Amino acid sequence: MAEDLAPLVYRTALGDQRAFEQLYRQTSSRLYGVALILLRRRDLAEEVLQEAYIKIWHAAGSYQPERGTVSTWLSTIVRRSAIDRLRRNRNDALVQQEPEDRDVVDEDTPGPLQQLLADADGMRLSRCLEHLDERQRESLRLAFFQGLTHSELAARLEAPLGTVKAWIRRGLDKLKGCLHEI
Repeated sequence: MAEDLAPLVYRTALGDQRAFEQLYRQTSSRLYGVALILLRRRDLAEEVLQEAYIKIWHAAGSYQPERGTVSTWLSTIVRRSAIDRLRRNRNDALVQQEPEDRDVVDEDTPGPLQQLLADADGMRLSRCLEHLDERQRESLRLAFFQGLTHSELAARLEAPLGTVKAWIRRGLDKLKGCLHEI
């Protein structure tokens, strides 16, 4: 996503519907991919994307460029919304139910993760992920792409909770440094 998105976010914060529409057109397909990676169901990804854009509309004034790029800010909103949905579904035991065939992601086509990693930002991220050790990479993958909590990660990876938190923190620090260098 190009960083010429900042003016659209600023105008959206002022209530400019056309700017919001442009922001949506330029970002929705990628953000849908982020939601789909986490949720693995098209219907849920569509719902989460809609919820996320409502949050974006209301929170546009809170965007702070010194804390990250617009694309990172938008992706974080979508990611958090998707994780919230996963947790709600777990609590409601909806995850146990079989999704309808039309809602299942086709395994023969490139998945959203592969599509995401194929674009420029994704390729940068992929290169930086290669610099992490295996435990950091796996911890980040499970946390960000599957929405696992720190406790769930510790159980899955059979490691102490503090160790898992350290892997994630150190991995994110390395990614941040690497992404700023590229």
